[in-house]
Amino acid sequence: MDLEDVGAHAAYLIRDRDAKYPALIDKILADAHIQSVFTGVRMPRMNSIMERWVLSLRRELLDRTLIWNAPHLRHALSEYEQFYNEHRTHRSLQAAAPLRALPETITDPKQIARLDIRRHDRLGGVIHEYQHTA
Repeated sequence: MDLEDVGAHAAYLIRDRDAKYPALIDKILADAHIQSVFTGVRMPRMNSIMERWVLSLRRELLDRTLIWNAPHLRHALSEYEQFYNEHRTHRSLQAAAPLRALPETITDPKQIARLDIRRHDRLGGVIHEYQHTA
């Protein structure tokens, strides 16, 4: 997407200190009035959370979807963001989602036998959400 087409301008590029970025990149960015901002020294977690999110986004959505244009991409990203934060389980949160607490554990065998699970498809079936019916 070209930011200038929508009247926006990137002022900063946040990146790590990897040697794969030559000095020429900084010159090109400076010509476009974009300042490089480096992540902290010896702070591996600073960049890792975002890298993990991008990896999940690519693996779970973008590798399975043919994107037609910029509005379609924005819609798909919005749907995935909502799924990621409200429904998708996260191992670090003990299988909860960031914006949803873990449901109560069902221990009664009679309740388990009567479970009614419904599937809700998002983005034409690329993403599936499963929920107990009330």
